[in-house]
Amino acid sequence: MSETAELLQQHVIDPEVCIRCNTCEATCPVGAVTHDSRNYVVDPDKCNHCMACVPPCPTGSIDHWLPVLRSKAYSLAEQLSWDELPAAQSVDALQAASIAQPTSGSTAFENTATTTVTAAVNSPVVHAASLGATLPPWSAAHPYTNLHGPKSPITATVVGNLQVNEAGTDNETHHIVLDFGSMPFPVLEGQSIGIVPPGVDANGKPHHARQYSVASPRNGERPGYNNLSLTVKRVVQDHQGQAVKGVASNYLCDLKTGDSVQVIGPFGSSFLMPNHPGSHLVMICTGTGSAPMRGMTEWRRRIQANGKFQGGKLVLFFGARTQQELPYFGPLQKLPKDFIDIHFAFSRTPGQPKRYVQDAMRDASTELATLLQDPQTHFYVCGLKSMEEGVLLALHDIAVGAGLDWTAVAERLKQEGRLQLETY
Repeated sequence: MSETAELLQQHVIDPEVCIRCNTCEATCPVGAVTHDSRNYVVDPDKCNHCMACVPPCPTGSIDHWLPVLRSKAYSLAEQLSWDELPAAQSVDALQAASIAQPTSGSTAFENTATTTVTAAVNSPVVHAASLGATLPPWSAAHPYTNLHGPKSPITATVVGNLQVNEAGTDNETHHIVLDFGSMPFPVLEGQSIGIVPPGVDANGKPHHARQYSVASPRNGERPGYNNLSLTVKRVVQDHQGQAVKGVASNYLCDLKTGDSVQVIGPFGSSFLMPNHPGSHLVMICTGTGSAPMRGMTEWRRRIQANGKFQGGKLVLFFGARTQQELPYFGPLQKLPKDFIDIHFAFSRTPGQPKRYVQDAMRDASTELATLLQDPQTHFYVCGLKSMEEGVLLALHDIAVGAGLDWTAVAERLKQEGRLQLETY
């Protein structure tokens, strides 16, 4: 006797809501999420419905499921071509259209896999999916998220655009200030926004939003004003070194004072700073990954300046290819040494060995080992995906070198929202 062909709730990503932040791909422990220049998609042959990617998604675009016949699940090629999700078919219609076939006792709409799959891309010791927190610190302020979606962006006005690394360097980086006028747009340090570039892509479709971390504190780039700032690198080549003109980054870097910009968001509910006195911040970043660190540092500076907040330690590990390419190098040099401990790492200084943030961390292992044992310490990592493994391995080695149980330390950091990862 035959039974109805097996049905599957296929995990899919809504391309209209997705801001291409890479969070889902970074947190998926089985490598089921992938992307091209157009869409992020889920491989139905790999996804085991573990749900690890759902809570960290800032927009909810990952939390979508379509009923399909398992034998006719949407392929990666089909998903990559979507501009919007296809209409969901009813279960009755699927069953009526299916060809009766024997099954091996499987249940309709069961998970794609029942066996835990170990990610092969990294050792569990350093894999972000197993270490990165999805909860904010307990004392973080409540964030507002998704106030303006892709179909209802808010208009901001450019009130400043300044290059913040040395002119003539390969990685031109701008500090851009956007003002929202009388329209409320509350953001916290560590949150991000989406910028919607004007025009259409090569397929004649409107450009999708690009995500940028906010570089200013919660009370504005200029205190008391309804504005915020971004740190944007002009993209002129892809990760393979091929010439390419980044749509959103070039649009933003070329903006003039008075120009209007379409903004969606804000996004982010976990990469937030603690508000309780005595909390220590260890900030590890490269390039434009410095944006949220700048916001956190400036907010701490402002609240400590009024004498009403006794903050803990601020430690910054900041990497770039050269000193000339590093954003905000001048302003950072002016911060008091008793306010923040700064460690620079440059990987392309002529005549000098390559040095990365994880090397600077190892040099400061004694201080970091002490901070790892302090329950008031919060770690933030932001920058290119390629930095992630080295940073996490350095933390592992520092912990082990100090005689600590890394597994226990890492689990505690994750559960308490004290190890926040945001790489792309």
